Amino acid sequence: MGHLDHATFGWLTPALSYAMACVGAALGLRCTVRALDATGRSRRNWLLTAASAIGTGIWTMHFVAMLGFGVTGSDIRYDVPLTVLSLVVAMAVVGVGVFAVGYGRDRVRSLLIGGLTTGVGVASMHYLGMAALRLHGEVSYDPVLVGLSVLIAVVAATAALWAALNIHSPAAVAVASLVMGAAVSSMHYTGMFAVRVDVVPSSAALPGATVMQFIFPLAVGLGSYLFITSAFVALSPTARERAAYASAGRLTEPDERAVDVAPPGFQTARTARTPLD
Repeated sequence: MGHLDHATFGWLTPALSYAMACVGAALGLRCTVRALDATGRSRRNWLLTAASAIGTGIWTMHFVAMLGFGVTGSDIRYDVPLTVLSLVVAMAVVGVGVFAVGYGRDRVRSLLIGGLTTGVGVASMHYLGMAALRLHGEVSYDPVLVGLSVLIAVVAATAALWAALNIHSPAAVAVASLVMGAAVSSMHYTGMFAVRVDVVPSSAALPGATVMQFIFPLAVGLGSYLFITSAFVALSPTARERAAYASAGRLTEPDERAVDVAPPGFQTARTARTPLD
């Protein structure tokens, strides 16, 4: 069995992947909070942004962590179509979860359905991404650790959606995103510790793309999307803030209708003046 190294660059890739998970979780939570305060098309757009943020954050976390994954005795390549499919699955299934919460009438039922769907989707993304792995050997998994990783994903997803429903202050969202980032990272590395590789030495060329040819540029692009979208969400006012601004504007406007309701015989200082003879 080949020796597996989950951190060939030391703590760099685990720390960076955790940061990506936290950014995606924070952005997704803020967008979901905005969606719950909105209606109509605005709610739908915020939920779509939340789904893309959480899905992108989880996918980026996974493949940034995979930058530090190595197997002694074999090179590693990635199947490009399967890797892209794992990203699509992540965003689509997370979208089902956040829309269930965003439009569900029964909060408890919506939370359970959304958490289960999103958690299974996150786990599916992880193992679909692992299926894209190409190396000289056979990959197998410890079923107990696989089941544990799926359970962690479901609990983490349910906790994230609960936070979106119940936590609204920016400070609380920041704390929740740190917890979520830790949960998602724990799910990833639990799934990675389940991996077993039986290396079969070979000089044949492996199909697929290397990490630096495909995964790294895509992860950088998606990470940039997360940070730019985070800045946009942070700078855009919430529905409550817009209502407060509108209310303050109405209070500062002069009320010209006051003359219309003046009592009969009332004269202002201007109308009371008599012209000079």
